[in-house]
Amino acid sequence: MLGTIIPARRFANAMVRRMLQADLPAAVRSDEDVEAEAWRNYNWNFTVHVTDGAFFLLAQSLMSPTTTLPFFVSRLTDNPFFFGLLAMIANGGWYFPQLLTAGTIERTDRKKPWLINLGFFLERMPLILLTATTLLAVRSPAWALGLFFLAFAIYNLGAGIIAPAWQDLLAVCFPATRRGRLMGVTMFVGGITGALGALGSSRILATLSFPNNFLLLFGLATILMFLGWAVLALTREPVRKVPRTLENRLRIWTRLGRILRRDQNFRRFLIARGLLAVSGMGMAFVTAAAISKWDVSGGTVGNYTVALLVGQSASNLLLGLLADRKGHKLALVLGGLAASLGYVIAGLAALPLLYYLVFILLGVYFSATFVSGLMIVLEFTGPEQRPTYVGITNSIIGAINVVIPLLGGWLATVSYTWLFALSVAAGLVGVLLMAFWVADPRHAPENA
Repeated sequence: MLGTIIPARRFANAMVRRMLQADLPAAVRSDEDVEAEAWRNYNWNFTVHVTDGAFFLLAQSLMSPTTTLPFFVSRLTDNPFFFGLLAMIANGGWYFPQLLTAGTIERTDRKKPWLINLGFFLERMPLILLTATTLLAVRSPAWALGLFFLAFAIYNLGAGIIAPAWQDLLAVCFPATRRGRLMGVTMFVGGITGALGALGSSRILATLSFPNNFLLLFGLATILMFLGWAVLALTREPVRKVPRTLENRLRIWTRLGRILRRDQNFRRFLIARGLLAVSGMGMAFVTAAAISKWDVSGGTVGNYTVALLVGQSASNLLLGLLADRKGHKLALVLGGLAASLGYVIAGLAALPLLYYLVFILLGVYFSATFVSGLMIVLEFTGPEQRPTYVGITNSIIGAINVVIPLLGGWLATVSYTWLFALSVAAGLVGVLLMAFWVADPRHAPENA
């Protein structure tokens, strides 16, 4: 038996190495050479990533985990626990696995094969299974609910596994003073296409019967995600041999302890960023609160998605340009303030119309945490440790996002007001710490 397992394991390792192109040689190059190639391909890669982002955000508008997916789940069950489980998977599923793969990604010379070759199976294929769940929604809601969460979990975990490679690819393809612009334009263009998609989503939800409306939405989203994958494959990555240091050969848990003890500013950032993540707890329950209060229609839920995307689009360019000039810390502070104000309105609103403003403000928060929450981490260290810093940050945020939605689900059974109040408190403390306790890494001396 052992003689059979060992060759099989070697064969599997060889296949994975080939899929990741780890068996191909890479030249030893200086930082200056890599940056020069990045500038030569800047316009090409900029266009590729903006186009991919447009496809991705259009797909997300059709299966939004904040609006559309909770509405789909509400047609299968009225138990608030499942709304918390949905948020836990949507956030924690993407963030949590990254620490486990960061070390391997860090030692890999090429990052693009992680996204294209491995990502095809881990991130894109599960969406076909997710679409298929709608076929069971009427005949067997319980089976549909279980299959939906299984497919959604595989999709998010797969995306999380390859996420450090995506962020490192952005770092090597785009200089620090252009990343905010890249993400801002990407989110702006994607927000426009997403808003159009949300309008179409609203019409589909209102006019087609259940579950045909969700079958069409999820099917279109799957096609768009595969189109985005094809575009992303056109990225021109500046490849160089990654230095094999004593540090990056250590086990990830040993490195985690060393980094957190040594890098005080990064440690402070993680605390403040974690509190902002706690404040995001209420996001998954805003739609559920509107349904509970006023029994809003599917068309209204679709319009809420439009409002969310309007908030994102209006802030993406401004926050992206602001981050390139002033740093990403300021954008995170503004995003946290926007979310806190949104939850205050959500808790006190007497009319469903006010929830449009809530979703606009949450769109600002989402834009800030997506653009600057991801890009600021790339500035805490050099290229040799970048995936590990990314993995540490996103996995810690992921661990928070695994627990917090479950707490939110319990609070929702008691009172949505208490849920939103806790979100406001966490957000305001996070904002104060980020503003006055954390030094912007772009302007702080490197201490890692």
